[in-house]
Amino acid sequence: MSHHTFRHRGVIKVRCLVESGELALCAAGGFCHFYFTLLCPIILCTMTKLLEWVFGVSLIGIAWGLVTFDLLDLQLPPRYKEVAWPMPIYLLVVFGCYSLATVGYRVATFNDCEDAAQELQAQIKQAKDDLKKKGLKM
Repeated sequence: MSHHTFRHRGVIKVRCLVESGELALCAAGGFCHFYFTLLCPIILCTMTKLLEWVFGVSLIGIAWGLVTFDLLDLQLPPRYKEVAWPMPIYLLVVFGCYSLATVGYRVATFNDCEDAAQELQAQIKQAKDDLKKKGLKM
């Protein structure tokens, strides 16, 4: 068995080759690449922010469903179900608070670009002067 390293879309990936041949599977069109071989399973993911959020929400949703509906027959005390049942609403409220705090912080710390504003005003004045020279009245 030999290992080969290659670069694909900026991510270094190691692929195992089996003497009898290579068994590789590539899925999800560039977001996640799964390479499976007979002796060396390797999972390499280059995830976008959207996929990270979808993955995280899916894991939380699966855990919530397992606890709330007792799908694995874990025989959890009823108190766990009482706590788990309204959890999506609590998480939605927490996410909303986090989003509002993030937007508020970013607005409060937004930088003014004094130099860029002066440069833009100069370009506007220059354009008006050029148009006046060409006979346009404003």
